[in-house]
Amino acid sequence: MVFSYFTDPEKMVRWMGAEATLDPRRGGVFSFTNTPRLVILGEFVTVEPYRRIVFTWGYGSFPEEEPNPLPPGSSTVEVELVPDGEATIVRLRHQVPTELAAFHELGWEHYLPRLATAAVGRDPGPDPFVDVLTDMLPEEE
Repeated sequence: MVFSYFTDPEKMVRWMGAEATLDPRRGGVFSFTNTPRLVILGEFVTVEPYRRIVFTWGYGSFPEEEPNPLPPGSSTVEVELVPDGEATIVRLRHQVPTELAAFHELGWEHYLPRLATAAVGRDPGPDPFVDVLTDMLPEEE
């Protein structure tokens, strides 16, 4: 069940993002956005149904006046799904440059509990992290 929350755009936006385009096959697009000014863009590398998903991750849109610290496809996310009775253990590893590790760790610590809530059929509610991301980006002109 958790597998589909990484491969089905409708389910993904329940816990992370406002829009998603997902083509869960090797080389297929992995893209979502939390805010219109920050698009996460990558591609699926490995899709082993109900066991493991690997995709690349980077900022597909970033304010032009700022250098993009993580271009599309420049980091890798590996998700291992381990059955545990009626539940699933999610082991997530995101390989990012050291200077971005704390920011992405904060993000995953926020989003994984939202995934757990959505995966059992509950509504995680509006995403407060969207406001944090919006405040961090430079103002649009």
